[in-house]
Amino acid sequence: MSTYNGVTDPRQCIAGDAPRSVGKVYLVGAGPGDPDLLTLKAARLIGDAKVVVYDHLVGQGVLALVNHSARLIYVGKESGNHSLPQDRINGLLVDLARTGLDVVRLKGGDPFMFGRGGEEMEELIGHGVDCEVVPGITAACGISACTGMPLTHRDHARSVVFTTGHLKDGSVNLDWPALARPNQTVVIYMGLGALDIICRELIAHGLPRDTPAAVVHAGTTSRQVTLTDRVDRLAASVRRAGLKSPALIMVGSVVSLHSLLTQAPHPEELALTA
Repeated sequence: MSTYNGVTDPRQCIAGDAPRSVGKVYLVGAGPGDPDLLTLKAARLIGDAKVVVYDHLVGQGVLALVNHSARLIYVGKESGNHSLPQDRINGLLVDLARTGLDVVRLKGGDPFMFGRGGEEMEELIGHGVDCEVVPGITAACGISACTGMPLTHRDHARSVVFTTGHLKDGSVNLDWPALARPNQTVVIYMGLGALDIICRELIAHGLPRDTPAAVVHAGTTSRQVTLTDRVDRLAASVRRAGLKSPALIMVGSVVSLHSLLTQAPHPEELALTA
């Protein structure tokens, strides 16, 4: 497996290949974890790739589809542990393409849904590198389907809001009045570390304390854990259960449909309801 830490030369990734002038970069959505949820185009590109630059949230089942002769370059980001800063990932993609190699940049979920795909595409276009986005099922859609919590429902939610649990500067200064509005579903990505603040601020800005809420760990995979509770008790319940990232937070009355509409869980799945 190749790394890119300032020592490994991107040109090592094309040994034996006749280089073109500039390759193409595909920003490919790997979906929420279950490889069966890949698009046909994503699966084809992954299987044909000579080099794959992949993130932390790309599931092992998806990586298993990579051609055995391809080079895998890990650039994942975990809380407090970034293998490469974003600007160096951008530079890596440009460098690889300039060797004449077509590159699959593999991202969990969808490249344009909190996946920094727009930043990478800007950098590639700015350096004259052809690129294409291959959409993936974002975590909210995959987890909604497999937990029986519809994102919208005429009796529960007329709209859905996707937001990140922290801003670029690391703060949790979100648009709380908008997130606390009634008759909607709020889906929060990357918010587990700020769950206490999120729940407190939602209630402080008018969300009823007994609003149903959920945290889903490793959604769509065999490691999935679904925890549901009232929003005022959610953070404490998550601490007791010991849930860790990756996890998605859902808030709204659609969560009350979980026990009614959920599909048969994976054998290893744990469902927790307070």
